[in-house]
Parts: sequence; structure tokens; C-alpha cells
Amino acid sequence: MSESLTRVTVVPATPEDVPAILSMIYELAEFERLVHTVKATEEQLHEHLFGSRPYAEVLLAFVGNQSVGFALYFHNYSTFLAQPGIYLEDLYVRKEWRSQGIGTALLQAVKEEAMCRGCGRYEWSVLNWNQRAIDFYEKMGAKPLSEWTVYRIDTHPTK
Repeated sequence: MSESLTRVTVVPATPEDVPAILSMIYELAEFERLVHTVKATEEQLHEHLFGSRPYAEVLLAFVGNQSVGFALYFHNYSTFLAQPGIYLEDLYVRKEWRSQGIGTALLQAVKEEAMCRGCGRYEWSVLNWNQRAIDFYEKMGAKPLSEWTVYRIDTHPTK
């Protein structure tokens, strides 16, 4: 076990963590070459993560009092399993903290949440050019679902 992994703490985010979450969302978008698409605001995150009807949850990884990564996820449902599942929307570790066990700790924490909640599975998408992430996920035991293609309809198309 690396020294960094023994120092990492993974905890549920609180409303006070929203600025750090938004900062890391922008860092993730920059890495994914999608910063031009980010419209998220602190107000939206407060409402959607901690409002009267939360749509998603966030686990934050800390080393000391510094936030170094996050996992944002929400429930989905498998009709074939007749069980809830978890969809991991984003897993992000700040650049200077990568390869130190933090991504593993976050992925494990999401798995534990899924197991505690009786979920049949948890799943996510990865950009096909992000070979480092693909290698990491496969090392963790994840398998690609090559028979599925993701489709999307934007409800508020950009001009």
C-alpha cells in the first residue's frame, strides 16, 4: 500500500464543498477538451446535490484538508435485474495526485455504496481516447460493454 493511499480520506461532500467540486469539474472538462461546454454554477450544484430533491451525490477524496479528487454518481435501474444500480458520471483526480491510489479509493468507495444499497451493478463511460483511464478500469476488473452505443438528445441545444 502506498503512503498516499494511507493518507487519503473519502467522505460524502457537503454544501461547503461545492466551490471545490465546481473547480474540479472545470479541471476535468479541460482534461477532456470540453471546457467550452461547461455551464455548471455553484448555485446549480447546491440545488442539484443538496436541495429538496437531490439528483446526484458526490464523494470527495481528501489528503489532509485538501480536496484531491471526486466521484459524482446517481441511481439508475435495471429492469432485467429488478435492482437499482449506480451510474458513475465522473471520476476525477487532480493531476498532481494521480497514480497514488486516490482513484482506486474513490472507485472502491462507490462500489461500497452500491453494495450497501443493494445495487446489482455500477457502471460508467470512458472516452475512447483516454487509454490511461481504460487501463486503470480494466486493472480494477471492469469490462467494456462493446455491444452498447451511447445515444444522447440535448433538451436545450446550444446555438
